[in-house]
Amino acid sequence: MHALILFASGRGSNVQAIIDYFETGKFAHVALIVCNNPDAGVLEIAARHNIPVQLIDRTSFREQAFIDILKQHQPSLLVLAGFLWKVPETVVGAFPDRIINIHPALLPKYGGKGMYGSKVHDAVIAASEKESGITIHYVNEHYDEGDIILQARCRIYPEHTPEDLATSIHRLEHFYFPRTIEFLLRNI
Repeated sequence: MHALILFASGRGSNVQAIIDYFETGKFAHVALIVCNNPDAGVLEIAARHNIPVQLIDRTSFREQAFIDILKQHQPSLLVLAGFLWKVPETVVGAFPDRIINIHPALLPKYGGKGMYGSKVHDAVIAASEKESGITIHYVNEHYDEGDIILQARCRIYPEHTPEDLATSIHRLEHFYFPRTIEFLLRNI
């Protein structure tokens, strides 16, 4: 059975979608949730599902002890599911081609440092884009520059607000992210 380690900073809707998708526990399970925000909603999700949590700060995130904790779980994939910090090169190097991220736009547009959540949706709407979507990609040492695994698109209508776009993006994320994880696991 494949072990997943999920990283999240916020309310955890993508974490919940992944947990729900793999809830039978026969193919993959969430072994650990890593969080950098002690007030994040994802911690409630972890508690409800009895999933252990590793809270980190900027210092511990870069230490070998953190990498050792991750390795103890023997993860097939590390999954950034709404995690807002750049992954240190030491972590990327310890898990080559085994860390993936989801971004709420069609990269390379609207990516990079500071481009997350509502900031992305605000920028997309302000630019009068006709479509947006999600990008699932491998993580490397640069923000949002790893090889693209999958992109899924949605139309943007003239009357759409950033909140409308966020709703469309969440639908794409919750559908495609768990299925992409499964696809990757079946091809490791």
